[in-house]
Amino acid sequence: MNKVLVIGGSKGIGNAIIKSLVEENSVINISRTKPLLSHPNLTHVTCDVLIDDLPDFETIDSLIYCPGSINLKPISRLKLNDFRDDFEINVIGAVKAIQHYLPSLKTGNNPSVLLFSSVAAKLGMPFHASIAAAKSAVEGVAKSLGAELAPLIRVNAIAPTVTNTDLASKLLRNERMIENIKERHPLKKYLDPKEVADLATFLISNKASSISGQIFELDCGIVSFKI
Repeated sequence: MNKVLVIGGSKGIGNAIIKSLVEENSVINISRTKPLLSHPNLTHVTCDVLIDDLPDFETIDSLIYCPGSINLKPISRLKLNDFRDDFEINVIGAVKAIQHYLPSLKTGNNPSVLLFSSVAAKLGMPFHASIAAAKSAVEGVAKSLGAELAPLIRVNAIAPTVTNTDLASKLLRNERMIENIKERHPLKKYLDPKEVADLATFLISNKASSISGQIFELDCGIVSFKI
């Protein structure tokens, strides 16, 4: 049974990942709030990754960093602190976790790190300057560390489009907005968190042992197609 450390698993995509993994893995969740899910294979540690000292674990097979932000404003309304805050939660928190758990990962079984980007890092969209900058940095970290930590530790990232989570609730707050979001995507849909969790589960598994330094666009076609 592999030991998977999920940071930010109390809600959204992180919670879907925990649900996907917990039956067959020993899962540790680190977040500010405890997930509603209770399972013998799940351990929760209350911790704010940006402020608190991270707990120590002797061995970790996979580290999944899920915290993120959706801060959509025109550039005239974005403050420098918006950029700083988005960079902190998306990039600095991930780097802090990787640095802290690197010794534990080095003793793991087929160890891997999984980060989260966004389609906004590839597709220019209005009002996304702050989050696009932070997520572009996440992609740079994934590619650079994938090279640096090879061949021992694999590092990848998933870049989802709009996903039905609390974080995206403002984008999906009524039927008109939901239909507009669907219409923008060539596949005429947006993501369910379980779809993202399924890809995450694959990427940390032995089935993905030859994959590292990759950014996976889970985009319902919005980056890939123009139709």
